[in-house]
Amino acid sequence: MEAFLVDAFKGYGVPEEDAKICADVLLESDRRGIESHGCNRFKPIYIDRIVEGIQNPVTVVETLKETAVTAVYDAHDGMGMVASHKAMTAAIKKAGEYGMSMAVIRNSTHYGIAGYWASMAVKAGMIGITGTNARPSIAPTFGVENMLGTNPLTVGFPTDEDFPFMLDCATSITQRGKIEFFARTGEPTPAGMVIGHDGKALTDSARILDDLVSGKAALTPLGGIGEELAGYKGYGYATVVEVLSAALQAGSFLKMLTNRDERGEKRPYHLGHFFIVIDPEAFMGLDQFKKTCGGILRELRASRKAPGQDRIYTAGEKEYLTWLDRKDKGVPLGEAVQRDIAAVRDALKLPYRFPFEE
Repeated sequence: MEAFLVDAFKGYGVPEEDAKICADVLLESDRRGIESHGCNRFKPIYIDRIVEGIQNPVTVVETLKETAVTAVYDAHDGMGMVASHKAMTAAIKKAGEYGMSMAVIRNSTHYGIAGYWASMAVKAGMIGITGTNARPSIAPTFGVENMLGTNPLTVGFPTDEDFPFMLDCATSITQRGKIEFFARTGEPTPAGMVIGHDGKALTDSARILDDLVSGKAALTPLGGIGEELAGYKGYGYATVVEVLSAALQAGSFLKMLTNRDERGEKRPYHLGHFFIVIDPEAFMGLDQFKKTCGGILRELRASRKAPGQDRIYTAGEKEYLTWLDRKDKGVPLGEAVQRDIAAVRDALKLPYRFPFEE
């Protein structure tokens, strides 16, 4: 699959080294069990946008401003994963020299799972924090209009265990990719995740995707509808990510991120991202940090369990267990994704035959 994805991206104009980055980001999603952001999105999010002319296959990353500990980049609507790789690589290098750093990007495109970028810092023995804005999907508390993106606020910590702490989740209850997955598999969206203009929950997954595009529906923030379950907290965190993804880089935000111009024609999304890296060596040292972090996680998992539950997890643990299971077996692909992959292969006349065709 990796070889195919690289060749497919190359077939649509992505340079080989960039294609390898893009393929690895997508496959890492599937390896961790995050199917909503893996091969499931290969064609509809990346290939189709290149074909439509709203995403550039060749990524030209311009440095707008740079200091010893900061950097501002313009991705010029290229591959968001490629621009993000450059930004996080630079941030890790700066943090290694000065203890902390931050890099931001404007005029970018979808950058895959946020956890991939935090993981880059973790693998370098550092703390990684990242986020991105996105096309309007979330309604503010007491509102019904989609204003904010699903805006993940993602944090990765190195630990003294076999896997890091990795909190990678949207600031909405769910995200558009999950609803796309529900629609592809014919499943309803659980009530409470999406709100219509009448203030009521929507569950028809295919209709929700149409209504999100037309503005007739919106995702609910973490906590859900209203204040009773603290939906204002998810709304607040989504706003934090929006600001950090737009204000520092003088980028686009909120309704500016729709992919339609005033004539209704498609246009690039102009997304923004941010990357913060902290080197524990600048504090009390990496080994001490990892030991304390691991101790916190172990105590959490060893705490008293609810009746009927035999295990408590910490963030990133389930994804690690999925990776252990899939690293030798491979990853499952749904029928809709199989059709997309076969269609791209046939269009490019690539010499691949997949196990699901046997």
